[in-house]
Parts: sequence; structure tokens; C-alpha cells
Amino acid sequence: MSLPSFHLAFPVDDLKDARAFYCGVLGCTEGRSDQHWVDFNFYGHQIVAYRVPGEARKRITSPVDGDEVPVRHFGLVLPMPDWEKMRDKLVAAGTRFIIEPQLRFEGTVGEQAAMFFTDPSGNAIEFKAFKDPGKLFAK
Repeated sequence: MSLPSFHLAFPVDDLKDARAFYCGVLGCTEGRSDQHWVDFNFYGHQIVAYRVPGEARKRITSPVDGDEVPVRHFGLVLPMPDWEKMRDKLVAAGTRFIIEPQLRFEGTVGEQAAMFFTDPSGNAIEFKAFKDPGKLFAK
């Protein structure tokens, strides 16, 4: 039996901009689409961008480890070397970070590298990594 993957649908202002960001910057591949939506292969998971201009920019935050984290966000947990490569790729692409790449919860069981940024429509995305991936759900 293969591992399950998630499916996530989210609003974007413009499908052309979404394609440029998700395929061009993040390295996703495009799946099915029509004039109102497009599927992306988000590292083995299906995400679907629906054209709903203005919807993604509504933002509520919550304090976490000294930062205001966007409550509505999605992302990936990457192996540390892949996280570092993605960080470097995003920096080289001129990405404006909501929360700069950093080490969070230092010295605790939840210690992790994390960064938050937005797509062109304002959807918040988090990529994180753990030195010890086995501690992803550790308390």
C-alpha cells in the first residue's frame, strides 16, 4: 500500500501568476486545469488553485515563538538539506518572507528550521525541517 497524500484547494487572483510561481519558483508540475482552476503536483500532493480574486489576502495571525504566524497556511516538512536548498532558491528568486528563514524552538524537542512566504495572491506557505525528522510529532 502506498502512503496517502493530501489534497488542498485554495484561492488565487490569477492562474497565470499561480503557474509561474508554483511551477517556476517552487518546482511543481501542472496537472489538469480549466479556465477557473489548475492542479499542481506539490511534491507528491495535489493542490488546486481556484481563481477567486482578492480572497487569499484575508489574513489572521497568531503569536508563535515570537512571530505573528498566519493562521491559514499550508506547506511542507522537508529533509534539512532540501529545506536549505529551497531557502536558497527562494532567496535567489527575490522572495519576500513573512517570517525569514530561521531556527525556531531552539533547544527543545520541537526545534526546527522554518520560513513563511506568500504566493503572488497572498496565500501563506510554510516550509520547515527538523534536524531529527523522527521528532516531527514528539511532545
